[in-house]
Amino acid sequence: MSKKRALISVYDKTGVADFAKELVKLGYDIISTGGTKRILEFEGIKCLSVEEVTKFPEMLDGRVKTLHPFIHGGLLARRDNSEHMNTLKEHHIEMIDLVCVNLYPFKETIAQPNVTQNEAIEQIDIGGPSMLRSAAKNFASVTVVVDSSDYEIVLNELSEAGDTTLKTRQSLAAKVFATTSDYDASIANYLSEENDEKGLPNQLSLNYTKVDTLRYGENNHQKAYFYQSDDNQSEIGIGTAKQLHGKELSYNNYKDANAAIHLVKEFDEPTVVAVKHMNPCGVGFGKTIHEAYSLAYESDPISIFGGVLAFNREIDTDLAESLNQLFLEIIIAPSFTADALEILEKKKNRRLLQLDTTKPNQSEWELVSISGGLLVQESDTKIDDETEWTVVTETLPTAEDIDALKKMWLVVKSVKSNAIVVGNARHTLGIGAGQMNRVGSVKLAVDQAGDLAKGAVLASDAFFPMPDSVEYAAKHGIKAIIHPGGSVKDQESIDVANEYGIAMIVTGTRHFKH
Repeated sequence: MSKKRALISVYDKTGVADFAKELVKLGYDIISTGGTKRILEFEGIKCLSVEEVTKFPEMLDGRVKTLHPFIHGGLLARRDNSEHMNTLKEHHIEMIDLVCVNLYPFKETIAQPNVTQNEAIEQIDIGGPSMLRSAAKNFASVTVVVDSSDYEIVLNELSEAGDTTLKTRQSLAAKVFATTSDYDASIANYLSEENDEKGLPNQLSLNYTKVDTLRYGENNHQKAYFYQSDDNQSEIGIGTAKQLHGKELSYNNYKDANAAIHLVKEFDEPTVVAVKHMNPCGVGFGKTIHEAYSLAYESDPISIFGGVLAFNREIDTDLAESLNQLFLEIIIAPSFTADALEILEKKKNRRLLQLDTTKPNQSEWELVSISGGLLVQESDTKIDDETEWTVVTETLPTAEDIDALKKMWLVVKSVKSNAIVVGNARHTLGIGAGQMNRVGSVKLAVDQAGDLAKGAVLASDAFFPMPDSVEYAAKHGIKAIIHPGGSVKDQESIDVANEYGIAMIVTGTRHFKH
């Protein structure tokens, strides 16, 4: 009976020499290529070259070396099929029982700044995926290893039983097809971008890697996982935040933190955003981050309890002392002083996330699953051109009004529709979210603001289909309104605003958040 053979050809050579040494001890002959072969031989491991197996030289700068029947026949032949075995014998092809291959670093290459297309193309692996797929297809007989973290389990099973189990081989094969699928998707996406395709291609390829199994999903009877995008590693968002302290994030934690981060990044001045159940419940602005926090807290001191806070400035000792008086699920900031971190870590379950929240949001694709499908849209990172805004009322907004209107207009983008935000240049005063009719959201926001609504401004994420919302706001002291306009009844709302002496700005852009 001939010895078993293992083909080893890896780009990432971590641990490969030790793996090969153990295979030799277990009776395997090693076939290898190029740099892998040189390393193995340097470690004293005798190897057959691919050229010795195929009786054919490597060519085209290494593009063609393993694409040969003596390789793929040895991988694909079914051991339980006598015709296959007779064909191998007729053509003097020997079986290959184990394949250890990982791929050229295509993703890492295209992530580098100023990489050329030629450089990227040369990192498209052909032989590697081909060998992996051949071996994985024949997992009934062939063990295939694409991940160095699997070396140990393979060696353990070979040592204990002389072979890997069918269950392990099937699991390893599944990992291969997931890896090659992800690899091909990266290439397809890159070439689509290089060709300057408008929108997304007809075949949507997604690249995500599971990085965390969450405690539970939206409810504790639902399983949940966190997958990180492989194509947006440079995006500053919840997926790239560094957790400094606290228990692991839950499904809802991720969603709330993401909402807080997205909103706080809309502002350059010191800003604090408090989020509860995916909606902002308080947003404060100040000359200092301490002042911004105080105003965010004042916005809604009830809802902020158990919420998520995002800061766009460093948290120092004094601020940490203030925060420690409040139960908060998550605190997000670009940095924490050492003393502040020590104070905040006294609450063992509170999550502390470090993330550069000073950089603007980047445009990316948002994905939402529906039964049997996927909805895809560009994220709403549009920066409105204020020169296109129009004052449509007889009363003009003051400079202070405009400052407040701009801020509330940015906040309302992050509130679930129907969305209304009441506030001033310092902080939000009332937020009406997710109501089935717009006047309901207006009443929630205005009533929450209470007496503070007098002299405040109001932002609406969409137009007013009826003038009743404007009338309710006017009767409670709102002095300026901003909304997209576009209703066939816009003039009725304008007329009510003029009747009450309210200034109104129409932006021409809707920021609906469903």
